[in-house]
Amino acid sequence: MSPAPRRGTARSRGGAAREGGDEHERLVVDGREIAISNPGKVLFPKPKYTKLDLVRYYLAVAAGALRGAGGRPNVLVRYPNGITREFFYQKRAPESRPPWIEVVTLRFPSGRTAEEVVPRDAAALAWLANLACLELHPHPVRAEDLDHPDELRVDLDPVPGVKWAQVRQVAHVVDAALRDSGLTGWPKTSGSRGLHVLVRIERRWGFDAVRRAALALAREVERRVPKLATSKWWKEERHGVFVDYNQNAKDRTVASAYSVRPTPDARVSAPLRWDEVDAADPADFTLATMPQRFATLGDRHAGIDATPGSLEQLLELSARHEREGLGDAPWPPHYKKQAGEPTRVQPSRARAAKHPLIEIGRAKREQEALAGLKRWKARHKKAAAYLEPSDVLVDRMRGRSSTWTRIRVNLRHVPPKLRPRQERLDPDEKTLESS
Repeated sequence: MSPAPRRGTARSRGGAAREGGDEHERLVVDGREIAISNPGKVLFPKPKYTKLDLVRYYLAVAAGALRGAGGRPNVLVRYPNGITREFFYQKRAPESRPPWIEVVTLRFPSGRTAEEVVPRDAAALAWLANLACLELHPHPVRAEDLDHPDELRVDLDPVPGVKWAQVRQVAHVVDAALRDSGLTGWPKTSGSRGLHVLVRIERRWGFDAVRRAALALAREVERRVPKLATSKWWKEERHGVFVDYNQNAKDRTVASAYSVRPTPDARVSAPLRWDEVDAADPADFTLATMPQRFATLGDRHAGIDATPGSLEQLLELSARHEREGLGDAPWPPHYKKQAGEPTRVQPSRARAAKHPLIEIGRAKREQEALAGLKRWKARHKKAAAYLEPSDVLVDRMRGRSSTWTRIRVNLRHVPPKLRPRQERLDPDEKTLESS
């Protein structure tokens, strides 16, 4: 196990300074001097939060943030020019880094390798924030054992139109299913529309077994509340709250506790107690409000490492599902075809398609893709009037280092005579498909 995280102490040294023509703010964090470049750069335009505000936030919640992401390899998600501009994923640690920044070499399913950053202390968090890393995206493994996850992650992802109250309902079902399996779940807001439940587990199983356990749990939640939750992978088949089992596949990461998210109001992923879930509102937890909550209440996940659980009961449930005819479920599209995986064909592309999907457009920026959807609705007003929120599928596609957005529309609620045919994509940035 990694050493217990500790809260960092910081002080300014000499205030702002000019180095090489650029403004810097020098901070001393736990004895390490860190130069914050362009400290006044605005990362969140609406509340005008700056890079220095981000650094100070992570120092204020360092003990909690390190409990979630510390001692683990992290993917860097960088917003160098703020949340309204382009961002990118960086798996490889910058070559120019202080000697005290720890890295570990990961091997990915593709066969490639990369040295990823392993934050251990508050100074490392400040260094990451200086790179405009808003979010902490740790792998579910410790740096000293990269083959055996110590965390199962339950990602509750509501389809468009589903209210927060339903997400909370499903979270309680997840809690009950975990307790029935001898496991303890620790809830937190995702910082976006969903909710995460983290489960510390014994380091006895590999990634495939952990994912299989997560799939069994997702199917059990769906069995208990079939009208509220789904384990269906394909978006056109989903309803309610999707229990995303594939977040447990190797090389997948999620925003950890206390991560700042790229929302206009700078929301953060807030750890909760179960008795707080029903009253919690994701909008209450922001870069501005979380430090005070943390100082007053401490880390709601302070005990998460005390009771790692066993996956044996969930794996027994998985074996029972298989005997009953429920084998593996689809993997993310960029993974190799797995043994026992069903045919990886979207239902809308099957010969007897149940879901009449058309694609609207592809763009590097989500705003441009949504603008294309707006133009499509203007051209097809009668058909658009029948669409429900869940019929508009916004797919955030991830390449090796960048993302792009695909917009599709499910015409299932549109009368057949009014269904528009597939048109030329608008916008159409074809090069992004192979990114």
